[in-house]
Amino acid sequence: MTYLWLALAFIAAAVIAGVIFARRGGNAGEHGKHWKAVGLAFAALAVLTAVFDSVMIGMELFHYDASHILGLKIGLAPVEDFAYPLAGVVALPGLWIWLTRKRQGYGSRDGEPSLKGLLPQALLASRPVSWINTAYPFAAAMILTTREIDWVLIVGTFYFLIPYNLAMYGINDVFDYESDLKNPRKGGIEGALLQPRLHRPMLWLAAITNVPFLLVLAFTGGPAVWISLTVSAFAVAAYSVAGLRFKERPVLDSLTSSTHFVSPAVVGLALAGADVTPGLLILLVAFFLWGMAAHAFGAVQDIEPDRQACIGSIATVIGARRTVRLAVVLWLVAGLAMLATPWPGPLAAIIAVPYIANCAPYWNVTDSTAARTNVAWRRFIWLNYGSGFLVTLILILQWSITS
Repeated sequence: MTYLWLALAFIAAAVIAGVIFARRGGNAGEHGKHWKAVGLAFAALAVLTAVFDSVMIGMELFHYDASHILGLKIGLAPVEDFAYPLAGVVALPGLWIWLTRKRQGYGSRDGEPSLKGLLPQALLASRPVSWINTAYPFAAAMILTTREIDWVLIVGTFYFLIPYNLAMYGINDVFDYESDLKNPRKGGIEGALLQPRLHRPMLWLAAITNVPFLLVLAFTGGPAVWISLTVSAFAVAAYSVAGLRFKERPVLDSLTSSTHFVSPAVVGLALAGADVTPGLLILLVAFFLWGMAAHAFGAVQDIEPDRQACIGSIATVIGARRTVRLAVVLWLVAGLAMLATPWPGPLAAIIAVPYIANCAPYWNVTDSTAARTNVAWRRFIWLNYGSGFLVTLILILQWSITS
């Protein structure tokens, strides 16, 4: 089978799914705007695909068998490469519209809990827009260490892409329900507002989808893998569950949240048997400081609903202004730390700049105006994609240097 037929099958499935999702989730009058947005998104992704793939092909990181492609190229990228971003922008926006539409009739009958709507709400609760933030560190750590793609990499990447986020955010949404009722951010891209009838099923779903992956990954490694997986899983649960609630313990909340994103990289390094070097430790410390800054800044916007729900956080304790300034300092130190890593690591120092620029305008924010930082937080979510692109380019450079 040539790549063309595979790509066409992939696109056809995406188009069918995208149309169905969009029609079921949106209003008829909004369909025109939806498809215009899809077109603009594809145009942007097509440019990035042409540039990114041309760079990787030019550096001979991979190649295509000429007998399996048409031979038409944009830059060095064969036209078949553009099928995947096209399929993504056609299917995923419609899926998101369907997941976030207002739902009716999802109650229970005769006092019995209903599971109707569990899977769509669970998917929404897992924050699909942020899946890459945990899967990418794991995959990058393994690939750069082992220089090969095997079943452990695939299984681990899938685990940290979906089940891990389902547990991390789903458990949080269950135990944060009372405070989320007072939080206008909830119910969309920044988290689901899970109905009480779905709380217990959500916890069971998180356990069922996580435990098998944890056991498989644990069996493939030694003590370092067991310890890193244990720390990762414990941090996911301890942040939210009643009795621990690390998210209500100032400073510990930021430390735990950062562990959520750094631990996948540590698990990947442990599975790959990476050598612990000073440069690697500095890189992980910089990543950890970045995670702390991200959590601290994100907590600022929730000061009011958190105080109403009697939830303590780093932001509610030290105040909005000090928390913002702390986040700026943490991002600055993270960037400076990268300057001490082996080449091309210092190039990553520049990645701290857009985060600081996004946060710094709120240097003098007050508790009463803290909610305004939500604008910057939404920008932060998308900044992660730009940063991921730059990090990938740096990793490609690293790969070419050490090959």
